[in-house]
Amino acid sequence: MLAELSLQDVRTIFTSAECYSEEGRDNIPWQKSRLESNDQELMTIQDRHDKTYILSPTHEEAITSLMAEIFPVSHKHLPILLYQITSKFRDELRPRFGLIRAREFVMKDLYTFDSSEAAANITYTKICSAYDRIFQRIGIPYLKVVADCGDIGGNFSHEYHYQTAIGEDILLLCNACGFTVNSELVADADNASCSICGNQLTKTQGIEVGHTFLLGTKYSKPIKAFYHNVEGKPELLQMGCYGLGVSRILATIVELLSKNDCIRWPWSLAPFKVCIITPKKGSKEESGMLWVDHLAQVISSMPGFEDDVLVDDRNKLSIGRRQVDADKMGYPLVIVVGKKACESIPLFEVIDRESSKTHFLTQKLVIDFLKQKSRKCKFEGVQ
Repeated sequence: MLAELSLQDVRTIFTSAECYSEEGRDNIPWQKSRLESNDQELMTIQDRHDKTYILSPTHEEAITSLMAEIFPVSHKHLPILLYQITSKFRDELRPRFGLIRAREFVMKDLYTFDSSEAAANITYTKICSAYDRIFQRIGIPYLKVVADCGDIGGNFSHEYHYQTAIGEDILLLCNACGFTVNSELVADADNASCSICGNQLTKTQGIEVGHTFLLGTKYSKPIKAFYHNVEGKPELLQMGCYGLGVSRILATIVELLSKNDCIRWPWSLAPFKVCIITPKKGSKEESGMLWVDHLAQVISSMPGFEDDVLVDDRNKLSIGRRQVDADKMGYPLVIVVGKKACESIPLFEVIDRESSKTHFLTQKLVIDFLKQKSRKCKFEGVQ
């Protein structure tokens, strides 16, 4: 995504409160500032000079101010795309569901600047396509929802949701054509029809994990963020902003896939794809240790498994105890070097968490199994 769109990384956490208020923009009349409309959710601090700063939940004002300061920007340099992956802060009234709704969270936010509405629409479509590919690669079914622009504002927006019973958003889904809209945009959610095909919409619940906005000049106009057009004259920048809730995506996936006290990860997000459990020190199978480094090196050299092999060498613990820990951590594949690894034809216990099946395989068959598993996950679009 980043390479294709030629993004530039910026980092900011503190934002001056002046960026959020009308007073900080030379009293230019515009819509009610976010400092006034969201004062209860914005976390603020004061420095020794009693100047107020905001621990920002998003950075539309700060990034647009940055663009205003580097004027003049030529039309030849557009579009400009600035992103960051940082901690964000929101003074939630009721933090709940672990990391799903917290006062501090990790988000990837992106801000785009174009020369015209048409160009901004093209950029918006490209980034939405990139987001689609990200969620497809994760491999968990998601919904792309027509959404309300809310406090961020703008011309229109879309949300990305995972369906779950603990979701706080009510979504209206068309089972015929797949169109989905947030119920906030529908006057009568109980009797709504699809605007595409006319079929009855059904209710479902979702957790928002991504949001895209086409902003127009909502921020560039009051902050005076211009570029030079082909005639050398200043024109307002057309903006978009986009966010992925990194920590919320992870927390929601754990909520969706995990069982009891055991985490389950999709193939693409597992901390390690393979966990190799060594024999216990002093046990009859300790001679099987000779296989551990060899297996780890061979598997780590396979495409799709580079830096994705963990060796659990806590050899004072029993194999069974470490299997329980591996189950809790959610590694998709666990390879146990146990008693059968010491036989004349060494066999390794391969535990596939996805299928809940256990296989005893030779080294060659272990490699073949992993190749097949990797191809299967790549075909399904989750690698």
